[in-house]
Amino acid sequence: MEWYTPFITMDIPLLEKVLRTVVVYLGIALLLRLAGKRLLAQMNSLDLVVVLLLSNVVQNAIIGPDNSVLGAMIGAVVLIGFDLGLDVLTQRSRWLQRLLEGRPVALVKDGHADRAALARVGIEDRELALALSRQGIDDVSQVETASLETAGDLLIDLKPGERPASRDDLAAAVAELRQLILARQG
Repeated sequence: MEWYTPFITMDIPLLEKVLRTVVVYLGIALLLRLAGKRLLAQMNSLDLVVVLLLSNVVQNAIIGPDNSVLGAMIGAVVLIGFDLGLDVLTQRSRWLQRLLEGRPVALVKDGHADRAALARVGIEDRELALALSRQGIDDVSQVETASLETAGDLLIDLKPGERPASRDDLAAAVAELRQLILARQG
């Protein structure tokens, strides 16, 4: 056996390598979809342990009896290519996007947390409060709506009186004050 043999040969057929990789990808995607958006949104140290162990657990399902460099590279190309392909398909198909990514979940409506929605996505009140605090929001009552998006981001819309002043708001207030001052002087 030559030194380069492990680099150019595989111990399983190419089609089997591709199918193993795609099936494991779809299985993991399904598990993450069932685990919910919380895992993506607020990964804690225990969630990280699960993700690391998960990669180790499925490794043998992907590689099978093949430990070749060529097999590893083919597996990597299939994983990345399949992911990119699904990404393109989900951008073109709303149905596929809803199937694979789900829908946003409304967590706050008119200043009140939706307890059922929070429970459904596995977010506790303190976790919501922390996420709001990171956005500079002191209390849920300041929030018009807040939703957990499909990628795990928290999208927050403040009530009109709670929104910070914009540069245009400040310019308008300064202009109004100038008019008042000029009116008193004149």
